[in-house]
Amino acid sequence: MRNTNITSYRWTICAMLFFATTVNYLDRQVLSLTWNDFIKPEFLWTDTDYGTITGLFSLVYAFAMLFAGKFVDWLDTKKGYLWAIGIWSVGACMHAFCGIITSGVVVGEWALSFEAARTAIAGVEAATRIVEVSVICFIFARIVLAVGEAGNFPAAIKATAEYFPKKDRAFATSIFNAGATVGALLAPVSIPLIAKYWGWEMAFISIGALGFIWIGFWIFIYKKPDANPKVNAAELSYILQDKASTTLNHHSPSEIEAKIPFLKTFTYKQTWAFALGKFFTDGVWWFFLFWTPAYLSDVYGIKSSDPIGMLCIFTLYAITLLSIYGGKLPTIIINRTGKNPYAARMQAMLIFAFFPLLALFAQPLGAYSYWFPVVIIGIAGAAHQSWSANIFSVVGDMFPKSAIATVTGIGGMAGGVSSFLINKSSGKLFDYADTTQMQILGFEGKSAGYFIIFCICSVAYLIGWTIMKALVPKYKMVEV
Repeated sequence: MRNTNITSYRWTICAMLFFATTVNYLDRQVLSLTWNDFIKPEFLWTDTDYGTITGLFSLVYAFAMLFAGKFVDWLDTKKGYLWAIGIWSVGACMHAFCGIITSGVVVGEWALSFEAARTAIAGVEAATRIVEVSVICFIFARIVLAVGEAGNFPAAIKATAEYFPKKDRAFATSIFNAGATVGALLAPVSIPLIAKYWGWEMAFISIGALGFIWIGFWIFIYKKPDANPKVNAAELSYILQDKASTTLNHHSPSEIEAKIPFLKTFTYKQTWAFALGKFFTDGVWWFFLFWTPAYLSDVYGIKSSDPIGMLCIFTLYAITLLSIYGGKLPTIIINRTGKNPYAARMQAMLIFAFFPLLALFAQPLGAYSYWFPVVIIGIAGAAHQSWSANIFSVVGDMFPKSAIATVTGIGGMAGGVSSFLINKSSGKLFDYADTTQMQILGFEGKSAGYFIIFCICSVAYLIGWTIMKALVPKYKMVEV
């Protein structure tokens, strides 16, 4: 007797996307958790140096996203994802060799250690050379990492659109997007310990190698749903249920699946709404991701390798796991009100946009306990991830599947540019605030600098939501 029960292979695919995103964020976090305590003392970096490295990573990531989406659409999901994670895993491991390249000054057949080099060469010149060489090496490694990591979300969003109907996409996206939080949770309890006992180089190599393990599974697991023997007819019908409603929306299936030329995507308000929504909000998340360990160290003297430091970062990202509910909220709104997916997502995103306002109180309450900013940043992070799951799903609501990765890449580029701006400017601001002992509203030095950035982060989501709503006030599928 034939089994007519619906299979659930789509959730296996979602799990693979979750693990890829986890690895993605682990690779990103290695530098932020090692630079201040391990790399900075060795290479004599300043906050500006670190801001330059993270800012350029974001900038390259931004422009790579512009083409990564088109690359994934061209190669299709399976091959595109393989290339993406392969490149970023190589880039992650390359960071370890930056130390080898910078670790000695070769004179004839001899390689002098840092201390010997500082003795043999004029101290200031040697130290300057060490900084320059190490920064250049790390920038190159970050560029490779950025190019590969740019393919993660376009490929993941495309896979989600292939395996889930519209009403489930935000929830599926919130699940795999939670991999970012899980990666951030695992990072503080693993990376500083690896760096402490086996060296910071081994932290990059061991975490980077995880991507190659994922590749081995992806090769055998991923197939299109209509060509996948593990997806039965009932599940395939559930996945493709949106096609039945195309006639009601005055679109034929051929129109919905039509390809959109790359440059033409920039002529749609829907593209600009998504891109500007990402521009105003992605930098906030990346600032928290790259600077929170340094913030705890600079303001409260808590190192990432200290037990309390690991507990703080772990707690922060544990709170961020609340974002899984954020992907479910639009479905609840749809079921209770009958709103279309876009309207439900925008309503949910407006709710999430208010939570980052708590960042205004992070520094003032931090005077009583460092746990206040830790919890507040965690809540702001959860709000961002909830926002992110829904804004990604907006693309699938309004664009044909053939253009989803391309438009996702355009939005990712905009988000990367904002990340570059906030990371580069933050590094310069913190160095300036420290050297001038800048004062603002009772905060002095770096604390004043962090207060300024927290204020900017707090209002970014409301600005982004207002612009999106103004550009696309109501649901409208793109006219191909």
